[in-house]
Amino acid sequence: MDKKYCAYLCSGCGIGEALDMEALAEVVTGEMSMECKTHECLCGAGGRSMIEKDIVDDGVNTIVVGACSPRVMKNEFDFGEDQITVRANLREQVVWAEAKPAEGEEPHAEAAEFLQESASDYMRMGCTRAKKTELPEAYELETLNRKILVMGGGIAGLTAAQEASAAGYEVTLVEKESVLGGKAAGWRKSFPTKAPWTDLEENPVDALVAAVTANEKITVKTDTEVARIAGSPGEFRVSMKAAGSSIEWDAPAKVASDEKEKIEQGELEDPNDGLRPYVDIDETAELHGAVVLATGWVPADVSEYDHLGYGSIKNVVTNAEFEAMAKAGTVPANVAFIQSPGGKEDDKDFPYCNSVTSMVALKQAQYVCEDNEDGKAFVLYKHMRTPGSQELYYKSVQETDGIFLTTASVTKVEENGGKLSVTAEDTLFGEDLTLDVDMVVLAAGMEPTTKEENTINLAYRQGPAFSDLDLFDGYADSHFICFPYETRRTGVYACGGVRKAETMEETIDDATGAALKAIQCLESVDRGVSVHPRSGDATYPEFFMQRCTQCKRCTEECPFGALDDDEKGTPLPNNTRCRRCGTCMGSCPERIIGFRDYNIDLIGSMIKSVEVPEEDDDRLRIVVFVCENDAYPALDMAGMKRNGINHMIRFVPVRCLGSVNMAWIRDALSAGMDGAMLLGCTYGDDYQCHFVKGSEIATKRMENIGDTLSTLGLEPERCATEQVAITDYDKIPQILNDFVEQIVEMGPNPFKGF
Repeated sequence: MDKKYCAYLCSGCGIGEALDMEALAEVVTGEMSMECKTHECLCGAGGRSMIEKDIVDDGVNTIVVGACSPRVMKNEFDFGEDQITVRANLREQVVWAEAKPAEGEEPHAEAAEFLQESASDYMRMGCTRAKKTELPEAYELETLNRKILVMGGGIAGLTAAQEASAAGYEVTLVEKESVLGGKAAGWRKSFPTKAPWTDLEENPVDALVAAVTANEKITVKTDTEVARIAGSPGEFRVSMKAAGSSIEWDAPAKVASDEKEKIEQGELEDPNDGLRPYVDIDETAELHGAVVLATGWVPADVSEYDHLGYGSIKNVVTNAEFEAMAKAGTVPANVAFIQSPGGKEDDKDFPYCNSVTSMVALKQAQYVCEDNEDGKAFVLYKHMRTPGSQELYYKSVQETDGIFLTTASVTKVEENGGKLSVTAEDTLFGEDLTLDVDMVVLAAGMEPTTKEENTINLAYRQGPAFSDLDLFDGYADSHFICFPYETRRTGVYACGGVRKAETMEETIDDATGAALKAIQCLESVDRGVSVHPRSGDATYPEFFMQRCTQCKRCTEECPFGALDDDEKGTPLPNNTRCRRCGTCMGSCPERIIGFRDYNIDLIGSMIKSVEVPEEDDDRLRIVVFVCENDAYPALDMAGMKRNGINHMIRFVPVRCLGSVNMAWIRDALSAGMDGAMLLGCTYGDDYQCHFVKGSEIATKRMENIGDTLSTLGLEPERCATEQVAITDYDKIPQILNDFVEQIVEMGPNPFKGF
């Protein structure tokens, strides 16, 4: 497009009082050769009208807004898809980032000058970004398939199929068993779902099965399994097989880059000779637009606990086995329900135990008293979890005659004259117990079926399952806090037991959400935009393949399987799988991957536009690449609280730390920047990068940059990586200011002036 530029400065929210607006406008008009206008409230009706008038009358189509954070006022500064709008954050990260003087303390003599320098740099970067940004062209499929595949015919799958069909979509439901209903079909009762939260309810699964089988929009395939899924959202190709049968899918072996030449010259045998490529699939494959994964859970193994006797002592059963007995008829009159494997020093429950297994024990204890006039149920637990309104259910069970609950460490279960003897220590009563019962029930947890490799059988270069499932105990979410239902494979949405352990009521809500996500995916693909987390993003990675060295870094580091590769190792993009994180761009040593509005040259040019003063210890320059998901909003909130951030820092927002190419670090330091930091999402067991592994990948890349800095004669300590959560806004200033002090101690970059 032929660009017509104009920059607009807002003097509201204290910006005009803190900055010399005329001087700032001169930076834009003089250095950046861009027309510039100032208004006291750009987000108001008057300010917006001024910009809209320039668009209509003067043909302005590329707008730079120097005002508040790009995280706010998004609608106010949206001038249409045919306009490029770039935001420069002068409020939260310049004016408000200056700490207020303590009471009775005079402002720093140079504070206003430092603020002006910061604001000028952010306008330089904003104008540079506008010049380098191009309007995206949405990637649209020639043919979009709108049919939704639901894998699993339990309560989750049935609900997802019903909800998707109610929205007008055709559904194919695949169940490996001969009948629908899943594990829910074997449950005698379900938990309370309404006030007074005290009474068990009838199992609704039969009515749901009847509704699904009568639905003309739903095709049900029982005794069937998914053999292979290839393709991308909007054009998935699904091959099916009879349940229990096997199909061997050959996949190409990985070949190291230094072996390729030897293979081509015949010095090494080609390990891929005769193998079928990942993208190959059975010719009878069916077309689907999106997939809902509702394959459920299996009882976790409890046989390893020898002292409890499962598998060796009759009448020691799991909670799943006990429920089947209760559904079929009556249950024994004296039963002990053991919720944890025991041991005074070990506070753990059985694997995959949770609030659901706690509530199952309460429900099954009620069965004992319902079926037997003198029934006695003993619930021995380390933890009892009954969230929300289910606490009322817990209290009603406590008041039931015949049900006894206590904390305890079970040390032994043994046969005793036709009965079972349960020995427990460290009880709530402060004394040991020995119980003589008819049956012992162990609280086997709900292990997701995605723990197994062959659950979904993807024909992806990255393999048939989801990557790094061990990190989340086999659960299928791509981000278990912020993005429910979304797996690590775009277009595949999880619900029910594969996502987390849930009650029937929770599963129904969960399946509805997954169905809506699948629909959102199809509609977004139809518009050629990203589904999540950058919803509506019309960009996608573009490759300059002529310079590709087939190093495979982009295919290996992509968190979402958006890249396959051909027989030569050349990347094969699947754009509707892409979530626009840019990890592939950050991984590429040849810098051949980029987006229309986010690429190596664009960010590199922004860094170079920052004015770097020479030989002034009070004016060192440190660039901080800030992840837009957690770190950037936390940084904004630090500004809102006036927590104070050092004036030497310049922030560059990035889509994900995984998108940071190390070329930016080298170029920044070579240009005279005194330090560089990556500030991104916390990753690990308790929190997680929004793009799964971006923050972790970036940390590893930065660990290796020390060698590069050494060749430049620079200290490795000039670079750092820090992880923060969105709630760490009070910690961020200290993290940043400590790094600045470290750089000041080392002194200016010796490359200044070169």
